Amino acid sequence: MNRIILFGLALISCVLLHAQRKIDVLHYTFRIGLSDSSDNITGDALIRFRMLETTPNLLIDLAAVNPATSKGMKAGKVMMKGLPLTYTQTEQQLNISLGAIVSAGDTAEIQIQYSGVPSDGLIISKNKYGHRTFFADNWPNRGHNWLPCVDDPGDKASVDFIITAPQHYQVVSNGLLIEETSLSADKKLTHWREDVPINTKVMVIGVAAFAVQRSGTIAGCIPVYSWVYPEDRDKGFYDYEQANEILPFFIREVGPYGYRKLANVQSKTIFGGLENANTIFYAEGSVRGDRRSEGLLTHEIAHQWFGNMATEKSFAHLWLSEGFATYMTIYYMESKYGRDTAVKMLEEDRRQVAAFARKSNRAIVDEDPDFMKLLNANSYQKGGWVLHMLRQQLGHEVFMKAIKKYYAQYAGSNADTRDLQHVFEQVSGKSLKTFFDQWLYQPGIPQLDIKWNYAPRTKKITITVKQLQPQAFSFPLKIAIQCSGGKTQTQVLQVKNNADTFSFSLTGTATSVLADPDTELLYEGTVTGK
Repeated sequence: MNRIILFGLALISCVLLHAQRKIDVLHYTFRIGLSDSSDNITGDALIRFRMLETTPNLLIDLAAVNPATSKGMKAGKVMMKGLPLTYTQTEQQLNISLGAIVSAGDTAEIQIQYSGVPSDGLIISKNKYGHRTFFADNWPNRGHNWLPCVDDPGDKASVDFIITAPQHYQVVSNGLLIEETSLSADKKLTHWREDVPINTKVMVIGVAAFAVQRSGTIAGCIPVYSWVYPEDRDKGFYDYEQANEILPFFIREVGPYGYRKLANVQSKTIFGGLENANTIFYAEGSVRGDRRSEGLLTHEIAHQWFGNMATEKSFAHLWLSEGFATYMTIYYMESKYGRDTAVKMLEEDRRQVAAFARKSNRAIVDEDPDFMKLLNANSYQKGGWVLHMLRQQLGHEVFMKAIKKYYAQYAGSNADTRDLQHVFEQVSGKSLKTFFDQWLYQPGIPQLDIKWNYAPRTKKITITVKQLQPQAFSFPLKIAIQCSGGKTQTQVLQVKNNADTFSFSLTGTATSVLADPDTELLYEGTVTGK
């Protein structure tokens, strides 16, 4: 996800405290009815699940009607095998009595009928051209505002969306189109199916007037589509066509694409981009006809591997999604435009991380229950820099081998930061505990005061590195020493303590010292000479 947020975020609460889950959802079938006469939707959800514990009841996330706004979902009938079940609906959940104890390991299916005006999650509004639209916007856990579900990144299921809407709309969703049928002069049914298990944060529907183009086919079998507002047809098709370069790059560099299509969709998402599984939504302003959204497309397409197929176990490990997408974008730009482009991006990201570290005392792995607060420089830029430093310290070949192994191992499931650490340790043959502990579980970055002094008599330079932040980091620091005659001598200093002093001989008189000349370390600091 691109974290440019377009409106109203301060009003959106995304704190949802989950009780311990007793089910693993296997499949959802959502039948949704939409109309132009009101914002009220009707829903009929079939949820097939496996019991993880023997229990007489289960919890399903569904936001109730808020009396102050009259928005929310009101549950109607809840049934199993055609028989009604009793339930209570709290502010955020349904507590359903199954009528009998269902044993661990058993598979069951419940049906939930409901209706209401979505308070969030499904954005019903007008686009920039004044036309009515319906766009799902479920991240991070806003899906339960319009869908009965387990609204958690750790639970993945296949899904069918069967949408009944006015004839003049087109409907896009995850997976493949199964059916499009006219029901009457003014109503039609559109059925999409996603067979690959995904979590609710990347389940999506888009209902609007669209111009649609099949812009290419990748690897002989993956169609790539552009869905844009008809008024933006030419500009949108031109901008989104770049996906045909980006998708094969990640297939080659990371591993197989996990889905059967890729659709890039102009939308009303509140974010700059939202990485819905194989049906990416971009802010409507992303279409300009100048291809300046290449970085945005790359970021969201990278998420199809990192965040969608290989997913964080919980939002505390959001960097496994956003940090990866951030760095994979830099990696793509480096491959296409050269190292200078990557360095500029890394330097800008480093400035943002340093600015965030000065005002925040939080680590990348962050248990904050307000998930929107995790959309920060820690999850994105610092997470990307962690991967960059791993690449520099382990070497490109080892790094990419570990990336491919991580994806192959966790595609279709969930991982946390320690899982990633173990993969990198297996591939590199090195212990990376200190690296992961300090960069991912410890707040801040190194704040360095570097001083140097050259002694002409001994032809030695002495360099003192002081760490000004509370807890010392351990890292290699490359130093480039400019000497008289134009020669440059490079040394790698192993910094470990609050203050470290290094002394070594030079072949000429030192005239200047540059820290981190190759942009390999996440830090801020100064260098002064005597």
